[in-house]
Amino acid sequence: MRNEGDGQAYWMLGGLYEVMVSSDEAGGALTIMQMTMPPGMGPPPHTHPGGESVYVMDGTLRYHIDGETFEGSAGTMFHIPEGTMENFEPTGDKPLRVLVSYTPGGIDKFFAEAGEPAQSRELPPPPESPPDIARLSEIAARYGMDIPTPAEV
Repeated sequence: MRNEGDGQAYWMLGGLYEVMVSSDEAGGALTIMQMTMPPGMGPPPHTHPGGESVYVMDGTLRYHIDGETFEGSAGTMFHIPEGTMENFEPTGDKPLRVLVSYTPGGIDKFFAEAGEPAQSRELPPPPESPPDIARLSEIAARYGMDIPTPAEV
């Protein structure tokens, strides 16, 4: 059992990434994360070694999945198959909250390494510089993800 505010939380890419079920707790079968991001601060294009399901809890987003673009709002569910290039950005004027399930688990270890421990369960101060995509790409590769660097795009 995990209550609101329990478990690990990380600040990354201007957002708050909270581990709801870690891969260790699930025997490696899955990881469930709750993510809160301000408008315009989503992840870069990337792929996962397994499937990803994203449920929009609050706010709106624009999702780019394998060359197609979709709009989503509270109650929208997306499933992205293994190896599919995808990314999204929060839209609108309030933060986006999503619940994301990854199968198999393990991505929580990526967030632990790529992010920083959250000092509170609130959005971090806005980033002062663009994300270091090369660093994220290097860390992601250790967890079976692909984040193309600008030179690869």
